[in-house]
Amino acid sequence: MSGYARPVQLPVPGPGPDAAVRFVREHLADLTCDTPAASVTIRGGQTAADAALAALDVTGYAGTRNQVWPPERRGASRMSPYVRYNLVDLPTLWDHVADAPSNDRRKYRDELAWQEFTRHIYARFGRDGGPALREELRARPPQPPEVWDEPWPRDMRCMDATVGELHADGWLVNQTRMWLASQWTVRAGARWRDGEEEFFTHLLDGSRAANRLNWQWTVGAGNGKAYAFSRWQVQKRAPALCRECALRDACPVASWPADQRTSRVAVSDLLRGDPDPAVTAGPESAGPESAGPESAGAESEVDAVWLTGESLGDADRALVAHPDVPAVFCFDEPLLSRLMLSGKRLVFLVETLADLATRRPVEIRRGRVADELAGRRLAVTFAPVPGFRRRAAEVEPAVVHPWPWLFRPRAGRLQSYSAWRKGMPAQPDR
Repeated sequence: MSGYARPVQLPVPGPGPDAAVRFVREHLADLTCDTPAASVTIRGGQTAADAALAALDVTGYAGTRNQVWPPERRGASRMSPYVRYNLVDLPTLWDHVADAPSNDRRKYRDELAWQEFTRHIYARFGRDGGPALREELRARPPQPPEVWDEPWPRDMRCMDATVGELHADGWLVNQTRMWLASQWTVRAGARWRDGEEEFFTHLLDGSRAANRLNWQWTVGAGNGKAYAFSRWQVQKRAPALCRECALRDACPVASWPADQRTSRVAVSDLLRGDPDPAVTAGPESAGPESAGPESAGAESEVDAVWLTGESLGDADRALVAHPDVPAVFCFDEPLLSRLMLSGKRLVFLVETLADLATRRPVEIRRGRVADELAGRRLAVTFAPVPGFRRRAAEVEPAVVHPWPWLFRPRAGRLQSYSAWRKGMPAQPDR
């Protein structure tokens, strides 16, 4: 397919990964960077998300969340792909672990709050298009890096196993994400933006909010201290990988990397405060973005729910409020042709749409979002990302429903997670 002007409505595939893979290969393969395939272990869709939530028990989480190898010892919840697309929202997860042992509950909720913090930063800076975030929280390489032929050398077993998992499964535990990010930046001296793009391309939970801020944290942006990766972490979290490694007697990361100092940069006023938190947070109740007399009866006139990549779950507030109209999702051809994501991500999305289609009518389209949705009276759930505001300004939805924040954004400081957390209530907003 070429050009963006021609409306394209695609057939709705049957449920399951095989049908989703066939769909992506037939209709979206030119928008992917690899041969479309499903994640080895993670299924898309609300049905899969509900099953994962029902099975989630965080007992022992605090002590096992960073275990890497063997996989059966891992304590990570693996809920992040479902959180990424709002198949399970953060308030639901917060409530789900209410009866967990106190230390495990505290640690898991702290991880949920970190996810919310990254969204607050991205939403605040993203109002101006997003680039301000990466420019305001940057770190510069302080010295010549170690000499590496490639940032992730596959002859190292710890790199080979984790990069292989990234490409095959589209998911990594947090510990190996830090290993890869540190090896890429601190050891090899490669640009963190390029590594962030590699993660964003392949991770099912890839987001510009969490993914970008985590990479910046690794290189020392914000606190001035880069995260150092060495053999010590692998021996502690995945000793079998060291034993199996061909370089076990000549490990190139046997010692700690040299200390790295970051350069202090000017702090944006947006990190100190938000001049308009209502804009950052979006609406508190359903209605048109610019309410007026002409909006009376808008909800009753909606003819479809516009689903975005930020919110695809059955609990999406627009879906819940308008149960009798179809849901429409558009694969944004100009955006995807620029991003060239892994086919795994698109297969996950198609699995999710096909699963939803077993419960209500779904339309799948491909093209420019504004063209594909032109002339329709749409309801949508606000999304705290810059792309949503740009698309919404073109689409002009009739009704915009509020985002399910864990903590609704306020005007306070975002210079650090701890400062942000002090400004938030102890319990989520309800």
